Amino acid sequence: MITLTKEDDPADLAGVTHLSIGVSWDPTVGSSGGLIGKLRQTKGTDLDLIAIAMAGADPVRLAGLDSLDPMGNGALLHSGDNQTGKGDGDDETVTVEFSKIPAQITGIVFVAAAYKKGSSFQKARNISFKVYDATGGSTQQVADIWPSLLSADNGCAVAKATRNGATWKLQVINETGKIKQGNEHSLMRFAAGK
Repeated sequence: MITLTKEDDPADLAGVTHLSIGVSWDPTVGSSGGLIGKLRQTKGTDLDLIAIAMAGADPVRLAGLDSLDPMGNGALLHSGDNQTGKGDGDDETVTVEFSKIPAQITGIVFVAAAYKKGSSFQKARNISFKVYDATGGSTQQVADIWPSLLSADNGCAVAKATRNGATWKLQVINETGKIKQGNEHSLMRFAAGK
């Protein structure tokens, strides 16, 4: 297993028919101690993993939030919204079945966002992304992506899968930016710039 960084060349996904990206995080008390800190940790924080399918520079489909199968054919599936970060393993996952992705889709941008009002990267710790090869029915972790979230921004474009002829490549982006919370158009514009 390897840790992918934005300095790495794109990873060739030749032979990978199913790719999964999972995100996990732990709630934190942040700088609040005492009762407020305990309440914050009990409540957890709501981060979101969102996959945005691109046709050239245009975002055309979104997997995440309340859209779990935006293509309607299982090509891009989201596991559902974890609103606390509690529990072991991945908190949210997006799975891509490349053979079902329509030809006009040229890329898929994977974004981590503190999308809902009141959510924040600063209220989470140990944020990590795992890349799985789910080809052949078994899921095997092949890489980690540890984005730098040391910013006041609430969005991070983590990686982008790009169509390369008949195959795909995965490039780590790891760029943060501002997303207007609760605004899907702001989220789409953020992804379109990647």
